Amino acid sequence: MAYDYYAAVCKPLHYTTTMTTNVCAGLIIGCYVYGFPNFSMHSGDAFSLSCCKSNVVHHFFCDVPAVMTFSCCNKYVNELVLVYLMSSHIFFPFQVISPSHIFISVIVLRMHSAARHHKALSTCASHLTAISIFYGTMIFMYLQPSSIHSMDTEKIAFVFYTIVISMLNPLVYSLRNKEVKSALFKVKSTFIYWTQNTA
Repeated sequence: MAYDYYAAVCKPLHYTTTMTTNVCAGLIIGCYVYGFPNFSMHSGDAFSLSCCKSNVVHHFFCDVPAVMTFSCCNKYVNELVLVYLMSSHIFFPFQVISPSHIFISVIVLRMHSAARHHKALSTCASHLTAISIFYGTMIFMYLQPSSIHSMDTEKIAFVFYTIVISMLNPLVYSLRNKEVKSALFKVKSTFIYWTQNTA
C-alpha cells in the first residue's frame, strides 16, 4: 500500500507503468515469503513448550503468549524469540512505510493546487490511520513484558486487532470514493425521510 501511494502521488503520470501486474504480484509474493518463516518460527516456538498446568487456553486461539502462560518450563528463550520476531515484524515494515510517506509529504508540500493537496493528504491520512491502529495493537499485544501480561486485556486487544481493524479497513479506504459517499448520503436521506414520516 505504501509503495502504491508513493507511485500514485509522487509519480502519477508513470503510475500505470510503475504498478504493473508483475510488480503487484511481486509485492504479494514478497509478503508471503517474509511471513512464512515468521509463522514457522512462531509455531516451532509454541510447540517447544512443555505444559504442566491446565491445558485450557485462556484466549480465542492458541496464540504464543496465551500458550506460554500455562508452560512450566523456563520461558526466557521463548519470550526472547517472540520479542525478536515481533520486533522485526513491526519495525521492518515501518522502515519500508516511513520513507514512502516522507517522499509523499515532500511532494504534497510542493503542490500548489488545493484540491490535489487535499486529495493526497486524505489518501495518506487514511492509510496512516489504519497502519497506526494495526501496529499499535500489535506492539501492545506482543512487545510488553510477560510479567504484566493480562489475558483479559489481551483478548480485547486481539478482537480489536483481528476483527475491528479488518472491518475498518474497507470503510476507511472506501470513504474517499465518490460513489460510496453518494450511497451513504442516499441511505442517510432515506433514513431521515423514513423517521420523519413514521413519527
